[in-house]
Amino acid sequence: MNETRQGFEPLTRTGMAARAAQDVPEGWYVNLGIGIPTLIADYIPPEREVVVHSENGILGMGPAPAPHQQNPWLVNASTQRVSLRPGGAFVHHADSFAMVRGGHIDLCVLGGFQVAENGDLANWAHSPTETGRQIGGAMDLAVGAKRVWVVMEHTTKEGAARLLRRCSYPLTAAACVSRVYTNLAVLDVTPKGFVVIDMVHGLDFADLQARTDAELHRA
Repeated sequence: MNETRQGFEPLTRTGMAARAAQDVPEGWYVNLGIGIPTLIADYIPPEREVVVHSENGILGMGPAPAPHQQNPWLVNASTQRVSLRPGGAFVHHADSFAMVRGGHIDLCVLGGFQVAENGDLANWAHSPTETGRQIGGAMDLAVGAKRVWVVMEHTTKEGAARLLRRCSYPLTAAACVSRVYTNLAVLDVTPKGFVVIDMVHGLDFADLQARTDAELHRA
């Protein structure tokens, strides 16, 4: 179904990253997960002091560099070329995870396959029988960061809901997600479930609910 014919335009991957970047407060230490979340570093205003952490050992990561400024040894956890903000530092991998496990990261932004209305997150496997499952640092980040946001498409390519009453995929962590950014809306995870705080222009609440398994609540 073509959403543009219905009067609304879903956000692109960069649009989702830019929207999430708007809400990152001054002074926070932030980890950006693999996928769409890594793009958020490109949209944090340079005048806003946000310290971006990468679990492979960077504190003070900046946006993607111009091609002529790339350092082949300066990469994030997704092995993408990145820059270093003034005052940034390299640390040992163990020290980097000590920051995560010690509760020193204010926010972790992760990608996801599914999020449940109670904040459960599934972002590392499609089924219990899937082979070659690698969870990476997501489990540490999901439980170690002070808060977790998820950025993902609102539905699968086949149109199935990703915001669910209960996750059907193996969990990365239970009840860890506090906010979800999709290509259609921004939703807070609250004790009563998903609360819609923003939607793309032209999308109405009923259309959003039709694309969501869990019950939605108005802000």
